[in-house]
Amino acid sequence: MRWYLTGVVVSGFGTTAMWLVSGIWVKSLTGSDGLAALTAFALWAPALLGPLLGTLADRVRRRPLLIALDLAMAAVLPLLLWVTSADRVWLLFAVLVLYGAQGAVHDAAEQALLATGLAKERLGSANGWRMTAGESTKLIAPLAAAGLYARYGSGPVVLLDAATFVLAAAAFAALRVREEPPARAAREPGAWWRETAEGVRLLAASPVLRPLVGTGSLTMLLAGVNGAAVYAVVDRGLDRPAAYAGVLYAVQGAGSVLAGLTAGPLLRRVPERLLAAGGLALFAAAAGVRALPSEAVALTASAVIGLGMPWVLVAAVTAVQREAPAEAVGRVAATAHTVLFVPNAAALALGAALVTAVDVRVLLPVVAAAGLTWAAVAAARTPARGEDGALTGSG
Repeated sequence: MRWYLTGVVVSGFGTTAMWLVSGIWVKSLTGSDGLAALTAFALWAPALLGPLLGTLADRVRRRPLLIALDLAMAAVLPLLLWVTSADRVWLLFAVLVLYGAQGAVHDAAEQALLATGLAKERLGSANGWRMTAGESTKLIAPLAAAGLYARYGSGPVVLLDAATFVLAAAAFAALRVREEPPARAAREPGAWWRETAEGVRLLAASPVLRPLVGTGSLTMLLAGVNGAAVYAVVDRGLDRPAAYAGVLYAVQGAGSVLAGLTAGPLLRRVPERLLAAGGLALFAAAAGVRALPSEAVALTASAVIGLGMPWVLVAAVTAVQREAPAEAVGRVAATAHTVLFVPNAAALALGAALVTAVDVRVLLPVVAAAGLTWAAVAAARTPARGEDGALTGSG
Protein backbone atom coordinates (compact mmCIF):
# COMPACT_ATOMS: atom_id res chain seq x y z
CA MET A 1 0.00 0.00 0.00
CA ARG A 2 2.85 2.39 0.76
CA TRP A 3 4.21 2.04 -2.77
CA TYR A 4 0.78 2.69 -4.22
CA LEU A 5 0.39 5.86 -2.13
CA THR A 6 3.91 6.94 -3.09
CA GLY A 7 2.89 6.68 -6.74
CA VAL A 8 -0.26 8.71 -6.09
CA VAL A 9 1.67 11.44 -4.24
CA VAL A 10 4.48 11.95 -6.75
CA SER A 11 2.24 11.82 -9.83
CA GLY A 12 -0.30 14.09 -8.13
CA PHE A 13 2.41 16.61 -7.32
CA GLY A 14 3.57 16.74 -10.93
CA THR A 15 0.04 16.90 -12.32
CA THR A 16 -0.98 19.77 -10.04
CA ALA A 17 2.19 21.66 -10.94
CA MET A 18 1.62 21.17 -14.67
CA TRP A 19 -2.07 22.14 -14.42
CA LEU A 20 -1.17 25.43 -12.74
CA VAL A 21 1.78 26.33 -14.94
CA SER A 22 0.12 25.48 -18.27
CA GLY A 23 -2.38 28.33 -17.90
CA ILE A 24 0.30 30.81 -16.84
CA TRP A 25 2.50 29.61 -19.69
CA VAL A 26 -0.16 30.12 -22.38
CA LYS A 27 -1.06 33.52 -20.96
CA SER A 28 2.57 34.66 -21.04
CA LEU A 29 3.09 33.48 -24.64
CA THR A 30 -0.20 34.67 -26.17
CA GLY A 31 -1.57 37.31 -23.81
CA SER A 32 -4.97 35.63 -24.12
CA ASP A 33 -7.07 34.94 -21.03
CA GLY A 34 -9.38 32.73 -23.10
CA LEU A 35 -6.58 30.47 -24.33
CA ALA A 36 -5.16 30.27 -20.83
CA ALA A 37 -8.54 29.12 -19.52
CA LEU A 38 -8.72 26.50 -22.28
CA THR A 39 -5.74 24.66 -20.80
CA ALA A 40 -7.93 23.39 -17.97
CA PHE A 41 -10.57 22.31 -20.49
CA ALA A 42 -7.93 20.46 -22.56
CA LEU A 43 -6.93 18.47 -19.48
CA TRP A 44 -10.55 17.76 -18.54
CA ALA A 45 -12.07 17.09 -21.99
CA PRO A 46 -10.95 13.42 -22.30
CA ALA A 47 -13.07 12.61 -19.25
CA LEU A 48 -16.04 12.82 -21.62
CA LEU A 49 -14.68 9.62 -23.19
CA GLY A 50 -14.18 8.01 -19.77
CA PRO A 51 -16.32 4.90 -20.38
CA LEU A 52 -14.51 4.21 -23.67
CA LEU A 53 -11.04 4.82 -22.24
CA GLY A 54 -11.77 2.84 -19.09
CA THR A 55 -12.39 -0.29 -21.13
CA LEU A 56 -8.63 -0.54 -21.70
CA ALA A 57 -8.15 -1.05 -17.95
CA ASP A 58 -10.25 -4.23 -18.16
CA ARG A 59 -8.43 -5.70 -21.17
CA VAL A 60 -4.92 -5.90 -19.70
CA ARG A 61 -3.26 -6.37 -16.32
CA ARG A 62 -3.59 -3.15 -14.36
CA ARG A 63 -0.15 -2.83 -12.72
CA PRO A 64 1.81 -3.13 -16.00
CA LEU A 65 -0.69 -0.72 -17.58
CA LEU A 66 -0.05 1.89 -14.86
CA ILE A 67 3.70 1.58 -15.34
CA ALA A 68 3.41 1.87 -19.12
CA LEU A 69 1.10 4.89 -18.90
CA ASP A 70 3.46 6.74 -16.56
CA LEU A 71 6.56 6.00 -18.65
CA ALA A 72 4.78 7.02 -21.84
CA MET A 73 3.79 10.37 -20.34
CA ALA A 74 7.34 10.89 -19.07
CA ALA A 75 8.57 10.38 -22.64
CA VAL A 76 6.00 12.77 -24.17
CA LEU A 77 6.36 15.71 -21.76
CA PRO A 78 9.88 16.82 -22.87
CA LEU A 79 8.34 17.73 -26.26
CA LEU A 80 6.99 20.79 -24.46
CA LEU A 81 10.50 22.21 -24.20
CA TRP A 82 9.95 23.16 -27.85
CA VAL A 83 7.02 25.46 -26.90
CA THR A 84 8.84 28.78 -26.76
CA SER A 85 6.54 31.04 -28.81
CA ALA A 86 2.85 31.65 -29.42
CA ASP A 87 2.83 29.77 -32.74
CA ARG A 88 3.83 26.57 -30.91
CA VAL A 89 1.13 26.69 -28.25
CA TRP A 90 -0.84 24.11 -30.27
CA LEU A 91 1.70 21.49 -29.14
CA LEU A 92 1.03 22.31 -25.50
CA PHE A 93 -2.71 21.81 -26.03
CA ALA A 94 -2.09 18.51 -27.85
CA VAL A 95 0.03 17.22 -24.98
CA LEU A 96 -2.54 18.38 -22.42
CA VAL A 97 -5.26 16.39 -24.20
CA LEU A 98 -2.99 13.32 -24.14
CA TYR A 99 -2.34 14.08 -20.47
CA GLY A 100 -6.07 14.08 -19.75
CA ALA A 101 -6.63 10.83 -21.67
CA GLN A 102 -3.75 9.18 -19.82
CA GLY A 103 -5.26 10.35 -16.54
CA ALA A 104 -8.68 8.86 -17.38
CA VAL A 105 -7.21 5.43 -18.13
CA HIS A 106 -4.81 5.67 -15.18
CA ASP A 107 -7.60 6.46 -12.71
CA ALA A 108 -9.70 3.53 -13.95
CA ALA A 109 -6.72 1.17 -13.70
CA GLU A 110 -5.88 2.39 -10.19
CA GLN A 111 -9.41 1.79 -8.95
CA ALA A 112 -9.54 -1.64 -10.57
CA LEU A 113 -6.16 -2.59 -9.10
CA LEU A 114 -7.31 -1.62 -5.61
CA ALA A 115 -10.58 -3.52 -6.06
CA THR A 116 -8.80 -6.74 -7.03
CA GLY A 117 -5.79 -6.36 -4.73
CA LEU A 118 -7.44 -5.49 -1.42
CA ALA A 119 -10.08 -7.10 0.75
CA LYS A 120 -13.42 -5.34 0.39
CA GLU A 121 -13.44 -4.14 3.99
CA ARG A 122 -10.15 -2.29 3.39
CA LEU A 123 -11.28 -0.38 0.30
CA GLY A 124 -12.83 2.53 2.20
CA SER A 125 -9.60 3.16 4.12
CA ALA A 126 -7.50 2.80 0.97
CA ASN A 127 -9.64 5.33 -0.90
CA GLY A 128 -9.51 7.68 2.07
CA TRP A 129 -5.72 7.52 2.18
CA ARG A 130 -5.67 8.00 -1.59
CA MET A 131 -7.77 11.15 -1.17
CA THR A 132 -5.50 12.42 1.62
CA ALA A 133 -2.38 11.79 -0.45
CA GLY A 134 -3.82 13.56 -3.48
CA GLU A 135 -5.12 16.56 -1.56
CA SER A 136 -1.89 16.94 0.40
CA THR A 137 0.05 17.55 -2.81
CA LYS A 138 -2.37 20.36 -3.70
CA LEU A 139 -1.28 22.25 -0.61
CA ILE A 140 2.35 22.32 -1.74
CA ALA A 141 2.54 21.87 -5.51
CA PRO A 142 0.94 25.19 -6.60
CA LEU A 143 3.38 27.28 -4.58
CA ALA A 144 6.37 25.19 -5.67
CA ALA A 145 5.33 25.29 -9.34
CA ALA A 146 4.61 29.00 -9.36
CA GLY A 147 7.94 29.75 -7.72
CA LEU A 148 9.86 27.48 -10.08
CA TYR A 149 8.16 28.99 -13.13
CA ALA A 150 8.73 32.56 -11.97
CA ARG A 151 12.41 31.89 -11.33
CA TYR A 152 13.41 29.57 -14.17
CA GLY A 153 10.55 29.43 -16.67
CA SER A 154 8.54 26.48 -17.96
CA GLY A 155 11.39 24.07 -18.76
CA PRO A 156 12.18 22.96 -15.19
CA VAL A 157 8.48 22.45 -14.45
CA VAL A 158 8.13 20.21 -17.52
CA LEU A 159 11.18 18.16 -16.54
CA LEU A 160 9.97 17.96 -12.93
CA ASP A 161 6.62 16.60 -14.10
CA ALA A 162 8.33 14.06 -16.35
CA ALA A 163 10.50 12.97 -13.42
CA THR A 164 7.45 12.48 -11.20
CA PHE A 165 5.97 10.13 -13.80
CA VAL A 166 9.19 8.09 -13.79
CA LEU A 167 9.11 7.94 -9.98
CA ALA A 168 5.42 6.95 -10.05
CA ALA A 169 6.21 4.15 -12.53
CA ALA A 170 8.96 2.92 -10.20
CA ALA A 171 6.55 2.99 -7.25
CA PHE A 172 3.94 0.96 -9.12
CA ALA A 173 6.66 -1.46 -10.28
CA ALA A 174 7.54 -2.04 -6.61
CA LEU A 175 3.95 -3.03 -5.79
CA ARG A 176 3.47 -6.65 -4.85
CA VAL A 177 -0.02 -7.52 -5.99
CA ARG A 178 -1.34 -10.70 -7.53
CA GLU A 179 -3.43 -10.14 -10.64
CA GLU A 180 -5.32 -12.79 -12.51
CA PRO A 181 -4.86 -12.56 -16.29
CA PRO A 182 -7.86 -10.78 -17.82
CA ALA A 183 -10.23 -12.74 -20.00
CA ARG A 184 -9.09 -12.78 -23.61
CA ALA A 185 -10.55 -9.69 -25.26
CA ALA A 186 -12.83 -10.23 -28.23
CA ARG A 187 -11.24 -9.20 -31.51
CA GLU A 188 -14.27 -8.87 -33.75
CA PRO A 189 -15.41 -5.42 -34.96
CA GLY A 190 -17.44 -3.54 -32.38
CA ALA A 191 -16.21 -5.54 -29.38
CA TRP A 192 -14.73 -2.48 -27.68
CA TRP A 193 -18.00 -0.58 -28.02
CA ARG A 194 -19.98 -3.51 -26.64
CA GLU A 195 -17.69 -3.78 -23.61
CA THR A 196 -17.94 -0.04 -23.03
CA ALA A 197 -21.74 -0.22 -23.24
CA GLU A 198 -21.69 -3.09 -20.75
CA GLY A 199 -19.84 -0.89 -18.24
CA VAL A 200 -22.47 1.84 -18.65
CA ARG A 201 -25.27 -0.72 -18.29
CA LEU A 202 -23.79 -2.22 -15.12
CA LEU A 203 -23.69 1.20 -13.47
CA ALA A 204 -27.17 2.23 -14.61
CA ALA A 205 -28.76 -1.07 -13.58
CA SER A 206 -27.25 -1.29 -10.10
CA PRO A 207 -29.69 -0.34 -7.32
CA VAL A 208 -26.67 0.42 -5.11
CA LEU A 209 -24.43 2.36 -7.50
CA ARG A 210 -27.04 4.36 -9.42
CA PRO A 211 -28.28 6.47 -6.46
CA LEU A 212 -24.78 6.83 -4.98
CA VAL A 213 -23.25 8.09 -8.20
CA GLY A 214 -26.33 10.28 -8.66
CA THR A 215 -25.68 11.84 -5.25
CA GLY A 216 -22.07 12.43 -6.24
CA SER A 217 -23.11 13.95 -9.55
CA LEU A 218 -25.49 16.41 -7.89
CA THR A 219 -22.81 17.28 -5.32
CA MET A 220 -20.32 18.12 -8.06
CA LEU A 221 -22.98 20.10 -9.95
CA LEU A 222 -23.63 22.23 -6.86
CA ALA A 223 -19.89 22.42 -6.20
CA GLY A 224 -19.41 23.95 -9.65
CA VAL A 225 -21.93 26.69 -8.89
CA ASN A 226 -20.36 27.22 -5.46
CA GLY A 227 -16.89 27.42 -7.02
CA ALA A 228 -18.02 29.96 -9.58
CA ALA A 229 -19.40 32.11 -6.74
CA VAL A 230 -16.21 32.18 -4.69
CA TYR A 231 -14.91 35.45 -6.19
CA ALA A 232 -18.24 37.14 -5.61
CA VAL A 233 -18.11 35.98 -1.98
CA VAL A 234 -14.60 37.38 -1.61
CA ASP A 235 -15.39 40.68 -3.33
CA ARG A 236 -18.95 41.51 -2.31
CA GLY A 237 -19.28 39.59 0.94
CA LEU A 238 -15.81 39.95 2.48
CA ASP A 239 -14.57 43.06 0.67
CA ARG A 240 -11.23 41.38 0.04
CA PRO A 241 -9.01 41.30 -3.08
CA ALA A 242 -9.47 38.38 -5.49
CA ALA A 243 -6.23 36.77 -4.30
CA TYR A 244 -7.96 36.01 -0.98
CA ALA A 245 -9.76 33.19 -2.79
CA GLY A 246 -6.46 31.32 -2.55
CA VAL A 247 -6.74 31.41 1.24
CA LEU A 248 -10.24 29.92 1.09
CA TYR A 249 -9.05 27.17 -1.27
CA ALA A 250 -6.11 26.37 1.00
CA VAL A 251 -8.45 25.99 3.99
CA GLN A 252 -10.74 23.83 1.86
CA GLY A 253 -7.74 21.67 0.96
CA ALA A 254 -6.95 21.17 4.63
CA GLY A 255 -10.54 20.03 5.16
CA SER A 256 -10.14 17.54 2.31
CA VAL A 257 -7.04 16.05 3.93
CA LEU A 258 -9.09 15.48 7.10
CA ALA A 259 -11.88 13.96 4.99
CA GLY A 260 -9.50 11.38 3.61
CA LEU A 261 -8.29 10.43 7.07
CA THR A 262 -11.81 9.96 8.44
CA ALA A 263 -13.56 8.35 5.46
CA GLY A 264 -12.15 4.86 6.02
CA PRO A 265 -13.08 4.55 9.70
CA LEU A 266 -16.55 5.93 8.96
CA LEU A 267 -17.13 3.43 6.15
CA ARG A 268 -16.42 0.60 8.57
CA ARG A 269 -19.39 1.80 10.62
CA VAL A 270 -21.95 3.16 8.17
CA PRO A 271 -22.98 2.25 4.62
CA GLU A 272 -21.78 4.34 1.70
CA ARG A 273 -25.20 5.92 1.10
CA LEU A 274 -25.21 7.45 4.61
CA LEU A 275 -21.65 8.76 4.33
CA ALA A 276 -22.51 10.28 0.95
CA ALA A 277 -25.70 11.84 2.32
CA GLY A 278 -23.83 13.23 5.32
CA GLY A 279 -21.08 14.64 3.13
CA LEU A 280 -23.59 16.32 0.83
CA ALA A 281 -25.43 17.79 3.82
CA LEU A 282 -22.20 19.24 5.24
CA PHE A 283 -21.19 20.68 1.89
CA ALA A 284 -24.64 22.19 1.23
CA ALA A 285 -24.97 23.78 4.66
CA ALA A 286 -21.47 25.26 4.43
CA ALA A 287 -22.10 26.61 0.92
CA GLY A 288 -25.26 28.30 2.15
CA VAL A 289 -23.66 30.10 5.10
CA ARG A 290 -20.91 31.43 2.81
CA ALA A 291 -23.45 34.06 1.82
CA LEU A 292 -22.99 35.68 5.25
CA PRO A 293 -20.56 38.65 5.23
CA SER A 294 -18.21 37.20 7.85
CA GLU A 295 -14.58 36.19 7.34
CA ALA A 296 -14.69 33.67 10.19
CA VAL A 297 -17.81 32.07 8.71
CA ALA A 298 -16.24 31.97 5.23
CA LEU A 299 -13.11 30.25 6.51
CA THR A 300 -15.06 27.74 8.58
CA ALA A 301 -17.40 27.06 5.66
CA SER A 302 -14.43 26.42 3.36
CA ALA A 303 -13.05 23.82 5.79
CA VAL A 304 -16.45 22.10 6.06
CA ILE A 305 -16.87 22.09 2.27
CA GLY A 306 -13.44 20.46 2.05
CA LEU A 307 -14.57 17.84 4.56
CA GLY A 308 -18.00 17.04 3.13
CA MET A 309 -17.38 16.90 -0.61
CA PRO A 310 -14.67 14.18 -0.52
CA TRP A 311 -16.85 11.98 1.68
CA VAL A 312 -19.37 11.81 -1.17
CA LEU A 313 -16.68 10.93 -3.71
CA VAL A 314 -14.95 8.34 -1.53
CA ALA A 315 -18.31 6.69 -0.82
CA ALA A 316 -19.17 6.49 -4.53
CA VAL A 317 -15.73 5.19 -5.56
CA THR A 318 -15.67 2.56 -2.80
CA ALA A 319 -19.14 1.33 -3.75
CA VAL A 320 -18.07 0.97 -7.40
CA GLN A 321 -15.05 -1.09 -6.38
CA ARG A 322 -17.14 -3.35 -4.15
CA GLU A 323 -20.14 -3.81 -6.40
CA ALA A 324 -18.73 -3.95 -9.94
CA PRO A 325 -17.69 -7.38 -11.28
CA ALA A 326 -13.90 -7.79 -11.09
CA GLU A 327 -13.57 -8.03 -14.86
CA ALA A 328 -15.47 -4.75 -15.39
CA VAL A 329 -14.25 -2.48 -12.58
CA GLY A 330 -12.25 -0.30 -14.97
CA ARG A 331 -15.20 0.40 -17.26
CA VAL A 332 -17.66 1.01 -14.43
CA ALA A 333 -15.20 3.23 -12.54
CA ALA A 334 -14.47 5.31 -15.65
CA THR A 335 -18.18 5.66 -16.38
CA ALA A 336 -18.82 6.76 -12.79
CA HIS A 337 -15.96 9.27 -13.07
CA THR A 338 -17.55 10.82 -16.15
CA VAL A 339 -20.99 11.00 -14.53
CA LEU A 340 -19.47 12.57 -11.42
CA PHE A 341 -17.32 15.24 -13.00
CA VAL A 342 -19.00 16.32 -16.24
CA PRO A 343 -21.71 18.19 -14.24
CA ASN A 344 -18.99 20.05 -12.34
CA ALA A 345 -17.46 21.43 -15.52
CA ALA A 346 -20.87 22.40 -16.89
CA ALA A 347 -21.83 24.06 -13.60
CA LEU A 348 -18.66 26.15 -13.55
CA ALA A 349 -19.81 27.76 -16.80
CA LEU A 350 -23.44 27.99 -15.65
CA GLY A 351 -22.36 29.39 -12.30
CA ALA A 352 -20.32 32.12 -13.96
CA ALA A 353 -23.49 33.30 -15.70
CA LEU A 354 -25.63 32.96 -12.58
CA VAL A 355 -23.24 34.97 -10.42
CA THR A 356 -23.58 37.94 -12.75
CA ALA A 357 -27.38 37.73 -12.72
CA VAL A 358 -28.21 36.57 -9.18
CA ASP A 359 -26.94 37.93 -5.87
CA VAL A 360 -24.85 35.33 -4.02
CA ARG A 361 -26.99 35.98 -0.93
CA VAL A 362 -29.80 34.35 -2.92
CA LEU A 363 -27.83 31.91 -5.08
CA LEU A 364 -25.90 30.14 -2.33
CA PRO A 365 -28.94 29.53 -0.06
CA VAL A 366 -30.67 27.97 -3.10
CA VAL A 367 -27.62 25.70 -3.55
CA ALA A 368 -27.88 24.80 0.14
CA ALA A 369 -31.59 24.03 -0.06
CA ALA A 370 -31.15 21.77 -3.09
CA GLY A 371 -28.27 19.90 -1.48
CA LEU A 372 -29.92 19.45 1.91
CA THR A 373 -33.15 18.21 0.31
CA TRP A 374 -31.30 15.63 -1.79
CA ALA A 375 -29.22 14.55 1.22
CA ALA A 376 -32.35 13.98 3.31
CA VAL A 377 -33.95 11.90 0.57
CA ALA A 378 -30.75 9.88 0.05
CA ALA A 379 -30.40 9.16 3.77
CA ALA A 380 -34.04 8.10 4.08
CA ARG A 381 -33.94 5.91 0.96
CA THR A 382 -34.74 2.27 1.59
CA PRO A 383 -31.46 0.36 1.13
CA ALA A 384 -31.19 -2.00 -1.81
CA ARG A 385 -31.41 -5.66 -0.84
CA GLY A 386 -28.29 -6.55 1.12
CA GLU A 387 -26.83 -3.07 0.66
CA ASP A 388 -26.08 -2.13 4.24
CA GLY A 389 -24.53 -5.46 5.12
CA ALA A 390 -22.59 -5.78 1.90
CA LEU A 391 -21.25 -2.28 1.88
CA THR A 392 -20.26 -1.66 5.46
CA GLY A 393 -17.72 -4.49 5.52
CA SER A 394 -16.66 -6.43 8.55
CA GLY A 395 -13.71 -4.43 9.84
